[in-house]
Amino acid sequence: MTTPVIQFWFEFASTFSYPAAMRIEPLAKARGVSVEWKPFLLGPVLAAQGHKDSPFNIYPIKGAYMARDVKRTCDALDLPFTMPKPFPQNGLRCARLAVALEGPLRARFAQAVYQLEFGEGRDLSDPLVAAEALRRAGLDPAFVDRADEDDVKAALRAATEEAQSLGIFGAPTFVTSDKELFWGNDRLEAALTWAVEGRL
Repeated sequence: MTTPVIQFWFEFASTFSYPAAMRIEPLAKARGVSVEWKPFLLGPVLAAQGHKDSPFNIYPIKGAYMARDVKRTCDALDLPFTMPKPFPQNGLRCARLAVALEGPLRARFAQAVYQLEFGEGRDLSDPLVAAEALRRAGLDPAFVDRADEDDVKAALRAATEEAQSLGIFGAPTFVTSDKELFWGNDRLEAALTWAVEGRL
């Protein structure tokens, strides 16, 4: 029997990708679903929609609600939450490093990044923060230099283009094997059900 697979498209600037990243693996394992962690950049996606900034900055009342809602969500999951400044964070270096990693290493690194960013309010644009995420994931902090290599840069661009080709417009987004899209942390359970059963 083929193991169901779900793609988890995440962006390090995305607040709701944080709780999704911290809970997806145990939920997927309980349903017998394999997770493919797919980093991408949301900036080009938003630019294609005509946005020059995060909608949460363009509409301050929406941003204030989002921050409160993420705090409620994280409290319910017993996750620490600190809104980093500035917002959104520049996660380019970390996204490149995530693309350069594979399988469980990518997942561990991504979770470490989210813990530093939204758990501790650290600045992702600092190379030392990226190196610390690597260390917490059990990797060599010197791997941070891979972020400047051309093949890694090209891989992240290709991943972002793939996300756009799938119709992804935000993060987190979950994509099942039959290309069904589910957007948002609160749609994770529905996405896993669809991955297993092909329906809700």
